[in-house]
Amino acid sequence: MTTERTGLREQKKQATRVALREAALRLALRDGPENVRVDDIAEAAGVSPRTYNNYFSSREQAIVAAVTAEREARVAAALAAVPESAPLSEAVTRAILEQYTDPGDADALLLVTTSPVLRQAFLDASAAVEPPLAAAIGGRLGDAGAPVARV
Repeated sequence: MTTERTGLREQKKQATRVALREAALRLALRDGPENVRVDDIAEAAGVSPRTYNNYFSSREQAIVAAVTAEREARVAAALAAVPESAPLSEAVTRAILEQYTDPGDADALLLVTTSPVLRQAFLDASAAVEPPLAAAIGGRLGDAGAPVARV
């Protein structure tokens, strides 16, 4: 019974996180990132500003989270799907490009790349791809141990 409650609680937390990041991106695309307030994001997601602060520390972080959400796991999965016969550099490049060239993301990526503050938040968030990508590279090379070099 405890497991069910924990599962439901985690599902609710994930749904709140998704609602916040989607609201942040929607408002930023509509009004410009500099015109979006935390209170606006919280209201659009149907939560209090205090709840917002439990998930994100800034509006930039929430906006960027909408662009980077779950990409780290998808990049690792895409790398694992590239045939072993492909050179590692080609496989990594293909896996990353596959996750950042979806035409549906064009407006969001343009928003992030044209705003210096969002660009920095994006670079900070993109560092999260390193551990799963390093693990995927290690698996591809037959080395399941700790990576010897940073990705």
